[in-house]
Amino acid sequence: MTVTGQEITDYVDRVRAALADLPPSVRDELTEDLPEHLAEVAAEGDGALDDRLGPPEAYAAELRTAAGAESGRRPARLRRLAAVRDRATTQVRLLDRQLGPLVGQARVADFLRSLRPAWWLVRGWLAALLVGEMTGSDRAGLLPRIEGSVLGGLVLLAGAMLASLWLGRRSGDFTGWPRRLHLVGTAVLAVFALVVVTDVQERAGVDPDADYQQVSVDGRFDRIEDVFVYDQQGRLVRDAQLFDQNGVPIRLGWPTCLDSSGSVPAPRNAYPYCPDLAPFGPPADPTAESTPAESGTPAPSESAARTAPGPPPVPTPTPTN
Repeated sequence: MTVTGQEITDYVDRVRAALADLPPSVRDELTEDLPEHLAEVAAEGDGALDDRLGPPEAYAAELRTAAGAESGRRPARLRRLAAVRDRATTQVRLLDRQLGPLVGQARVADFLRSLRPAWWLVRGWLAALLVGEMTGSDRAGLLPRIEGSVLGGLVLLAGAMLASLWLGRRSGDFTGWPRRLHLVGTAVLAVFALVVVTDVQERAGVDPDADYQQVSVDGRFDRIEDVFVYDQQGRLVRDAQLFDQNGVPIRLGWPTCLDSSGSVPAPRNAYPYCPDLAPFGPPADPTAESTPAESGTPAPSESAARTAPGPPPVPTPTPTN
C-alpha cells in the first residue's frame, strides 16, 4: 500500500501533538525535517507508517530521548489542551493552504492581508458613525452627522479614515496594553458593523409607503390612503399640494384606485389620488368652469344646497381689536 501525502501530514501532526509540552522552538527543531524523512521512508517500500515506524507517540518519544529534551512539568490537563490547540492550529494552516488557490493566492491569509487597507477605511467609517451616534445625532443614513450637520459628519468621516489608515500602518509596532486596546477597539467596531448591517437590512425591507402609516387623526391612529381638500364653498380642490413649515412636501397615503390606463397611479405630492372616491359625493366635472348665469342654468336654492352632502363648513376668522 502506497503512503499518501495526507498520511504523512497526519503522522507529523500527531508527532507534534505528542511533543506539545516542549517549547515551540524545540518542537519545531525536532520536527523540521520530519516530513521529508517520512517521504523517504514511504518511497522505500509499501506499508503504513504506523507499521514501519511505530505509532507517532512512540516516534515522538524517540525524538525526545535522542535530543535530550525533557518533558515539561505542566499538568496533564494543560498538556492535553496544548495538544488540542496544536492540532487545531495545524488543521487551520492546512485548510489555509488548500483554500488559497480559490482566491488566487497561495494561502487565504495572503488574500486577507491584501484586503487590510480596505478594512482600515471601513473601520474609519464605522468609527465615524459610532462617534456621531455617541454625540446624540440620529443616523439618518450611511453618513455620520454631528448634531444634525452633514458637513460636520463629512469632516469627522475624513478624519476618522485618515486616523484609521495611520493606525493600521502602525499597529504592527504595538505591544502590551496598546496592542490589547487596539484589538478590543477593533472587536467593538466589528460588532457595531453587524448592528449597521442589520439596521440597513431592516430599512430595506420596509414598505415604500411606511412613512404614510399610523398618522394621528383626532387622537386616533388611522391608515390614511388618500387626502381630499375642500374649499370654503365645499368644493373639492384638485391637485392640492401639502408642505410643512420648512417647505418640505408632506406625503400621505397610497393610491388604491386605477387610472385611465388601468394601473395604480404612482404616489405624488398632489391630492387627491382618486377623486372619484371623495367622501362627500362625486366631485364636479373639472371642465365645467362656466357659472350658472353664463350657462343659463338656474342656481340651486339655498335649501337644496344645505341638504347636499359636503364637508363641514370652514369658519372665517374674524379680526379682533
